[in-house]
Amino acid sequence: MPWSTADIPDLTGSTAVVTGANGGLGLGAARALAGAGARVVMASRDPAKAASARDEILEQHPGASLEIVELDLASLDSVRAAASDIVASHPAIDVLILNAGVMATPERRTEDGFEYQLGVNHLGHWVLAARLLPALLAADAARVVSVTSTAHHFGRRIDPDDPHLDGSYDPWRAYGRSKLANYHFALGLQREFEARGLPAQSLVSHPGLSHTNLQVRTVEEGGTGWGGRFWRWLAANTGMAPARGVLPILRAATDPGASGGQMYAPRFVNNGAAVRRPILRCLGLSRSIEVLWEVSERLTGERLDLDEAAAG
Repeated sequence: MPWSTADIPDLTGSTAVVTGANGGLGLGAARALAGAGARVVMASRDPAKAASARDEILEQHPGASLEIVELDLASLDSVRAAASDIVASHPAIDVLILNAGVMATPERRTEDGFEYQLGVNHLGHWVLAARLLPALLAADAARVVSVTSTAHHFGRRIDPDDPHLDGSYDPWRAYGRSKLANYHFALGLQREFEARGLPAQSLVSHPGLSHTNLQVRTVEEGGTGWGGRFWRWLAANTGMAPARGVLPILRAATDPGASGGQMYAPRFVNNGAAVRRPILRCLGLSRSIEVLWEVSERLTGERLDLDEAAAG
């Protein structure tokens, strides 16, 4: 039988943090984790939408433990404040799902001057993960799940000399690059865990083509031309419902048989059951991870200091 939310083990006593939990796949993940007994921190840019999402979950799971933390990934000050709030209330975190993101936006910069898609999809999550590391390593065997996209296949690794695509910005090029960064981050973090013999695990997942508001916002914001309209139509007519699209993410986060460094995605690339998929794009992988680490540390001023975090 295909893997489903019925296969999620009892999560009573565990704590999960989900970014972008106010809608779409993030809401689906928060709902399923809360339904399995986890305390869920709903990290969201819009507290009002998050409150509505929380109420929706509580209608289905009246006893769910849900907490809202404001998180704007386009502002590192907001990310650091959110991380501080989370750690203050939850000294041990069992699951971190780095889900929130934007797609093919018109050219603009984050509050800190980063190219917007790189800033939101990767750099904001980089800082959040760095700040949550002590809590993740305080758990018995935490899992970090980075959500990428099939778009990572056409992404290029970051150019250290031009991280913001100055003068050469293209919405889809920037999106593919940011999703490849998510992919490299997940695999790189697993290498860091393994190198130190830590029990935490990092996995990567993608939801295939899921019909969420992501495609709608892409078209509404403009700047994507026919490509944005095509993907919105395709998602609406052939995409999976969010309840199905979120399954690879949930399987990576909760399946006892999953392991760090693995990828979970739809069986047929953009559609189908949630299954383990092979890790591709291995040529030059180590160098790509090194570049990502160097650029991310330089731009954000944050190191993923696992030795310090593990020392407690």
